[in-house]
Amino acid sequence: MGEGHSGSIGANYIEANEALSKKDFVMRIKICRKEAKESRYWLKLVNIDGKKELEKERNILENEACELTHIFGSIVTKSE
Repeated sequence: MGEGHSGSIGANYIEANEALSKKDFVMRIKICRKEAKESRYWLKLVNIDGKKELEKERNILENEACELTHIFGSIVTKSE
């Protein structure tokens, strides 16, 4: 994941945990979820030039982004 997205997920998660209100917390978690979805999208666009090792690594990272999306979605559902 690029520095912009993975770093943004982490930064927004820290912000969520320091939120002053439940509304702010949920908004920050929604941003985390959005950033995880975007990370997965950008990973799909990476040209790996048919290299199997890079394909394996990309699949691992896509799965992690998908898992994060589900985790953040679950947090939102339980928090609203």
